[in-house]
Amino acid sequence: MERKTRAFQKTNQPVISVDAKKKENLGQYRNPGREWRPVGDPELVNMHDFPDKNQSKGLPYGVYDVQENTGWVSVGTDHDTAKFAVETIRR
Repeated sequence: MERKTRAFQKTNQPVISVDAKKKENLGQYRNPGREWRPVGDPELVNMHDFPDKNQSKGLPYGVYDVQENTGWVSVGTDHDTAKFAVETIRR
């Protein structure tokens, strides 16, 4: 694999790494981080992340360009499909 990577890089062909990340529930869910808010003005959130039929899931795909040392993440909400992965790479 390393030999092919180097051969592609010598001819200025792209070498990328693609990673499908964990699906995440979208919406106002409890987050273990902290955000300071005025006293008496709490942000209302759901305590448990049970599946919600009215909310989508975020489907992140990470792409890393080895030669350019850059990366990005695309997040979709439709379906976890090969079509979405290919569109992420294309962009």
